[in-house]
Amino acid sequence: MQNKKFKVFIIAGEVSGDVLGARIMREMSDAEFVGVGGENMMGAGLQSLFPMADLSVMGVIEVVAHAKTLTKRIKQTVAAIIETRPDIVLTIDSPGFAHSVINGLRKSVDGRQLIADGLKFHHVVAPQVWAWRAGRAKKYARTFDKLYAFFDFEVPYFTKYGLDTIAVGHPIADAVMKHGGGRKSSDTEKIITLVPGSRMSEVKRLLPIFREVAHQLVANGYSGYRFIIPTVETTAQYVRESIKKWDVQPELVSADKRYDLYAKTYIAIVASGTVSAELAMLHIPTIVIYKMNPVTTWLVRQVIRVNWVSLVNILLNRGVYPEFLGPDANTENVLDAVQQLTIPSVRQKMIDMLKSADKLWRRPDGAPATLIADSVRRAVKKKK
Repeated sequence: MQNKKFKVFIIAGEVSGDVLGARIMREMSDAEFVGVGGENMMGAGLQSLFPMADLSVMGVIEVVAHAKTLTKRIKQTVAAIIETRPDIVLTIDSPGFAHSVINGLRKSVDGRQLIADGLKFHHVVAPQVWAWRAGRAKKYARTFDKLYAFFDFEVPYFTKYGLDTIAVGHPIADAVMKHGGGRKSSDTEKIITLVPGSRMSEVKRLLPIFREVAHQLVANGYSGYRFIIPTVETTAQYVRESIKKWDVQPELVSADKRYDLYAKTYIAIVASGTVSAELAMLHIPTIVIYKMNPVTTWLVRQVIRVNWVSLVNILLNRGVYPEFLGPDANTENVLDAVQQLTIPSVRQKMIDMLKSADKLWRRPDGAPATLIADSVRRAVKKKK
């Protein structure tokens, strides 16, 4: 007679979390999953309660605009946890939504009973408290029972408040290494990869810049360049419709083909976020840009404690990737940076710096998904 599977309520609210969530699920054949995820987690067998895109919101103004939908999804998730009575709740990134769901459970009579019966909350991805809003570490300690950080240096920020925290390495590194890692083609193939992000708000702000950059490059004699955009499920249709108006028509590829694309990329121009880490691990010369709502931009500048937003720049404490944020994210600055990255000596210097960060991305004791799955499994067994 087979052992009964234990039940994990899993939540991911962004594309990167959905990818990691799918890997964790595949490491746990002894578990049954319910919860919220995207196409990757659904491909691993999850029936998502609602579209993950409902949670893919960033920025103060954007969150306010979607408050009604978010409130509805919080209540729906709380009710589903109470109904399904999981052995553990595993949340991946999207900390605001995770906090709200857990608080909703603690305010519910049935939710409090589940917690009294031993329901634990594990969270993947430590907030960058070393960069801004250090007080979040204490809030995490009050909310979660275990935290999975990506880097060793992050652990003490949370353990000092009593939160059980372990470093598991960056999940992207494992995927990159499985893919082969590194650039696969010579610089004679002039592919410029444009990555506008995964959230609709950032895509709408960055696509006009990408359009003008592509137009200006071709107008200035860069006729041999190909422009390619990898798309994600949350914004693919919008991107497809938007580029019909472009003077220079870029090619579109699905996000699951992105590593093949990145390995052939000459220069990438990308939204700040996970993609810049992927490209750093592949040693791809990259320009990082980001535009937020002006109010959100002002608020972030009041509290930020680091000089850069790209993870490789932060880890190496130097400006490896050029960054253009807020009003600096404009066509002129991006074109100047592209021109610099066509100079062989400048390209090689950047690639050498990216290679020097290789040892910082991975842990020697296993892949992140495996380490997280093993830890979740031990926690459930301890409970029983």
